[in-house]
Amino acid sequence: MADMINMIVLIIGLILLLKGADFFVEGSSALALRLKVPQIVIGLTVVAFGTSAPELIVSVFSAMKGQNEIAVANVVGSNLFNIFMILGITGLIVPLQVKETSVWREIPFSLIVTLVCFALFNDTFFDAANDNYLSRIDSIVLLALFVLFIIYNFILIKADSSSDYEISPLSNIRIIIYIILGLSALVFGGRLVVNSAVKIAESFHVSTKIIGLTIVAAGTSLPELITSIVAARKGKADIAVGNVVGSNIFNTTLILGVSGLMYPIKYNSNFNYDMALLITGSVLLFIFMFTFKRHKLDRPESMIFLIAYVVYVLITLLNV
Repeated sequence: MADMINMIVLIIGLILLLKGADFFVEGSSALALRLKVPQIVIGLTVVAFGTSAPELIVSVFSAMKGQNEIAVANVVGSNLFNIFMILGITGLIVPLQVKETSVWREIPFSLIVTLVCFALFNDTFFDAANDNYLSRIDSIVLLALFVLFIIYNFILIKADSSSDYEISPLSNIRIIIYIILGLSALVFGGRLVVNSAVKIAESFHVSTKIIGLTIVAAGTSLPELITSIVAARKGKADIAVGNVVGSNIFNTTLILGVSGLMYPIKYNSNFNYDMALLITGSVLLFIFMFTFKRHKLDRPESMIFLIAYVVYVLITLLNV
């Protein structure tokens, strides 16, 4: 009976995520057009923050309760899911053509942030320490990178002088309502999905690391998945890709930064394999979109991402 209730809650959460993502894309897109802001900027800020809210809730609560593996695995697993699964699925549905700015600036920034996080985690390797911790000082470094990222986006907004935007068909009130409703549904739906999925997984006696890397990561990344699919199908490739890249930057800098600032996080070096795959995925994303100077993620490249993620999950589960 309990498992049936958890399944029903899971379905309700997924429905909320679907509708929330739809409202959020509509509201943020209308806001971008009305303010003449590039879609990539909205995807990297408003949409990314909204869709990263479930990860923020899970990681902060996990850090406060001393559940370090869930706090780290949630972010690392979500970032892996974002790059390999979300871009893989979205690129299969609609090949993603983006502007050059997102390829040359946002994707490398995401890679740099991941490398910095990897270095901050591995104290025993880089600082010859006894244990690996994300200390409060490390967290401040990550938060500083987050502030730098936000400042950069404001500069990007001011530097964009294009005026070929149509007037939004939505009124200011409707834009606000869409964004608030979308964000609320995403956060509430994300929590329902994660809580019910964790309860189901725990009944099979799965470790917290595995839960964090798979069930929790996939559950909290569902807003990004749905938002990117909806955006791609509506011809908004910049929001689809910007949502993923921006979400990864938010996850690494803001979520880990806030979590570690509240409570220092102990890091298990076994996560280095997952971090290495995350770095590889960021490099591949840049190569796929830049190699042929077309700034496009095609279906064959998307399939590579999907296959890589499936193999990763299978290896992770087999090593339980």
